[in-house]
Amino acid sequence: MKLYLKSKIVDIRGKFSRVVDKFYAENSDSQIYVLLQFQINRMQNGTYSWGHDRRYNDFPTYFRALFSERVQKVSIDAGFTCPNRDGTKGTGGCAYCNNKTFKPTYCNLENSVTSQVEKGIAFFARKYKSMRFLAYFQAYTNTYAPIEDLKRLYEEALEHPKVVGLVISTRPDCIYPELLDYLAELSKKVYVMVELGVESHLDRTLDSINRGHSFAEAAWAIEETAKRGINNCAHMILGLPGETREELLDQAKTISKLPVKNLKLHQLQIHKKTLLEKQFQEHPESFNLYTADEYIDLVIDYLELLNPEIIVERFISQAPPEMLIAPKWGLKNFEFVAKVEKRLKERDTWQGRLFEK
Repeated sequence: MKLYLKSKIVDIRGKFSRVVDKFYAENSDSQIYVLLQFQINRMQNGTYSWGHDRRYNDFPTYFRALFSERVQKVSIDAGFTCPNRDGTKGTGGCAYCNNKTFKPTYCNLENSVTSQVEKGIAFFARKYKSMRFLAYFQAYTNTYAPIEDLKRLYEEALEHPKVVGLVISTRPDCIYPELLDYLAELSKKVYVMVELGVESHLDRTLDSINRGHSFAEAAWAIEETAKRGINNCAHMILGLPGETREELLDQAKTISKLPVKNLKLHQLQIHKKTLLEKQFQEHPESFNLYTADEYIDLVIDYLELLNPEIIVERFISQAPPEMLIAPKWGLKNFEFVAKVEKRLKERDTWQGRLFEK
């Protein structure tokens, strides 16, 4: 009897799914379609479209499924600069940038790539015995060099037996066909992620923070990496001067139209020894620095509009307290994630609830 009832329930759900498809075809209302399909999936499987019951498509769950063991990024400083620092496209770098805010102590130019990899692995080995690593070329623009130099540096990192791939942080305007072809071939052997500093979808903002590239260049880099089967990640800053809440939510819609694999969100922070620090001291009224609660609600509104296929790596960035001017929330990443998940549940919402195809 139980099996009979179960089969009937499955049959009813299947019919309901067909009704939704018919309703969508007749009404062309993508928002209603997405909402109903999510509810059906939850009824049938107890999960969302990304295959689990967390209310957003989170990176840790994805990575655990991709690799059979714990994988950790090891940061590397390979001595790169940026075209908006060396005079090619400008000087002074990005208005918000102080690379010291995210560089580990083992990560410095006095150590070779091999040495930095070994020191990073030794650091994490104290916590976890069984682990593999991704060499994370993080500081400045890590594709801003001749292709032969890049191959040498990347492949030196991959020589370590515990390194199973690369994460390469760079600018959209420092991606070119020869590099893409090389990374596409490398992706067939090891995990490769190209992390693109997009930061904003508005060219006026990109100009004001001295990025030196346009959003069109970012869209091209995202499309070209995806076209070649290279994992990509878009890095966005929420709260840059002059951007309204409506524009930030429009950013979620814009990003959702591109073949973005992973997304990193980052609240605006004012770091010491940056141009942004000077601007903040002179014109604090031009900045809208969110409280933690305000930012949580912004993130959730952003998630609702975001393509559910995009994997979300993080919501915030943490800078060393001695380098941070504002905002000072006193929250670690895992604490912030817990607050986001609690608020998602309170609002009974999820990533992609309002996504329009």
